[in-house]
Order: sequence, then structure tokens, then C-alpha cells
Amino acid sequence: MLEHCTLCPRQCGANRAAGQTGFCGADGALRIGLAGLHRWEEPCLSGTRGAGTVFFCHCPLGCVYCQNHDISGANAAQAGIVTDVSGLADTFLSLQARGAHNIDLVTPTHYAAHLVRAIPLARARGLTIPVVYNCGGYERVETLHMLDGLIDVYLPDLKYYSAYYAARYSAAPDYFETACAAIGEMVRQTGAPQFDADGMLTRGTLLRHLMLPGLGGDTAQILRAIASRWGGQVLVSLMRQFTPCTDLSACPELARRITDEEYATACEQMAALGLSGWTQDAESVSESFIPRFDGSGVCST
Repeated sequence: MLEHCTLCPRQCGANRAAGQTGFCGADGALRIGLAGLHRWEEPCLSGTRGAGTVFFCHCPLGCVYCQNHDISGANAAQAGIVTDVSGLADTFLSLQARGAHNIDLVTPTHYAAHLVRAIPLARARGLTIPVVYNCGGYERVETLHMLDGLIDVYLPDLKYYSAYYAARYSAAPDYFETACAAIGEMVRQTGAPQFDADGMLTRGTLLRHLMLPGLGGDTAQILRAIASRWGGQVLVSLMRQFTPCTDLSACPELARRITDEEYATACEQMAALGLSGWTQDAESVSESFIPRFDGSGVCST
């Protein structure tokens, strides 16, 4: 799969096995920026002990405002720790031993070929907690088919309704149609949300939408699309944590945070549509929520 990579919708065909890189910037090596207990996911994922988060380096989407730009952008090849499939499986087990409620795979799309080997290996070695696929929503249905039966919880973004904004901020004008097809497959695989006795999500699909400055109309379209397509089959996390932390000189309209009024309007729309899930308080708007990607917690080769 890595000799002609088509794992993400860009299908660039890079020979990653030979060291070539495509749009995402990843070659054949498995590079991780951080593995640790993360307490800032939704309550049904972080719980009291934290999600066992594995932050992968590189990204097939490349949003201009990415908060994880240190490990997703141009310098990602120098970030984090390189490991292999066995090391990744051991990283999962280490997080479980530390008390993680789940294994939270952040930006895993371009490493799906590694995951289809690492997850069964970890299960064989004693992994019992749910596996969460935490992605930007820009996925190929064919790649998701490979993961069927391996992922317990899908946690995709649904970023844009408008092709204009998707092209301007993520160079992906086909984002909405592609993400909706992918989410449909995720819902098919997981079914309706299921929780354990402690309120932790053990199976299902939770959609995230990060509000962007001035895009209240796009957010309204996204919420209506979720309600009409999936309704009670999914949970929704309406996020207000957008923080300008990259060079946005080419997109100056993004150089501010979400206002209380913008967010309150979106919350009212979400409630009126009968969507279940989570909203955020103003304290979520902070760069302190961005972890330090120093490679800690990764079991290397």
C-alpha cells in the first residue's frame, strides 16, 4: 500500500516505501509526536483518567490554521519519534497500563496501513480498551473498509460545508462530499453510540465541528446536514476553541477568536435540531490546550 499510496482522498501515489513523500509529507517511517494521557477530549472520552492519545506526525489535510502545526506541517519530518508496528502496539499497551480509557489515534489516516497490523498485534498482546480513530474527516471509504472491525469509536471532524472555504483553508474543495461519504461508512461500521456504566463512549461515531471566525452560516449548514443525514445515529461536539497560532497573513479573516454571540447562535441551532452531544465553555479557548510534542510516551524501535 505504501509503494503507491492512495490511503487518503488525494491519492497522490507516492512511493513512500522508497522514501518518497506525497501531500501529507510522510514517507514509509512511522513517526509519532507524543503519546500520553489527554484530559481535554470530550468527557465521554477523557473521563477521569484521560484518553490514551497518540499524536501522529504529518497530515493529509494541511489546514492553514492547524493547532498541531509543529507535527503536521513543513517541520514534521524532524518532529517526534520514529517507531515500527511492534513499537506502536507496545505504545498502546503502555497507555492502557497508565490507566487510559481508550486509545485515541490523532490524525491517523496516512498510517492506516500500519494500523491494520498494529491494532491486532496489540489486541493479541492484551489490549482491551476501545480504539478511537480521531481524524479530520477527509477519508477514503476504501481505506475505512480496511479498518472495519478494528475501530470502536470514530471521531471525525466535519469542517466545511462550502467548497470555497474548504479550498481556501485546506486545499480540499471536495471536502464536504468526501467527508459525508466517509462518515456514512463510519456510522455503518459502529452503529448508534454505546456507553459503559461510567458514561464512557465504547462504540459509535462522534462528529466534531470546529467553528471558524465569520463562518456562522457554514456552521448552520453543517448542523442541518448532520441532522438530516444521521440524526440520532451520531453525537455532535460543537467546538469554539479556535485559536490563531499560525501565520494567517494570507487569510487575515481568521486572525481572531470566535465571539460569544457567534457561538451562542450555533448552540441554539444545534439544540433546535435536536442534536445530542457537547458544547464548550469559554475556558476552552487557550493555547495551553495544545500539548508539547516532544516524543514522550512513544515505544521506539
